[in-house]
Amino acid sequence: MAGLAGQHEENVARRDVRRAQLLESAAGHFREHGYTAASMRDIAATAGIKAGSMYYHFDSKEELLVAVHEQGIRRIVAAVETAAAGEVEPWRRLQAAMTAHLGGLLNGGDFAQVVIRELPHETGPVRDKLIRLRDHYETLFRGLVDALPLPSGTSRQYLRLMILGAMNWSQTWYRAEGDTPAEIAEAFIRLVKGPDYDDD
Repeated sequence: MAGLAGQHEENVARRDVRRAQLLESAAGHFREHGYTAASMRDIAATAGIKAGSMYYHFDSKEELLVAVHEQGIRRIVAAVETAAAGEVEPWRRLQAAMTAHLGGLLNGGDFAQVVIRELPHETGPVRDKLIRLRDHYETLFRGLVDALPLPSGTSRQYLRLMILGAMNWSQTWYRAEGDTPAEIAEAFIRLVKGPDYDDD
């Protein structure tokens, strides 16, 4: 019995490794080629797995995309939550979260890139699930923006959307030799605060 249990654990571990390899490969292909153009055969080849064997782990390319999004959002959420937890003052919490978000996005992470890319054009349950995953992540920033000491009448919804949009668009103009994610986040915060904001 002990031998059978050990074999089972080994099989589970092997499946987990192969699944992780497929996710890494898929994230790279989705980032480089886009969801529509990415080939399941190429994804399997990069992962070192036979094309037919990958369907043991994922039923379809749509399911694989959802899994990549889940993994990407999980990574970003963990980084943002850890960064924000280290600060108490609301503006500093938001800046720390923005730094973590920008760091994950700009420092070469395939998963983060896929998360913010255009969703598949098809409608239906797959697209709806991806939108729900993205909305779940955005609730983190909703809480951070809601905690800010802002002037009466400020639209916190549009401020949150503006911040997320600016950060996600940064991949189009960011240069590695330019400002760091921390410096970009600080600049964004200063712009949002405005010149008359009192830090005391």
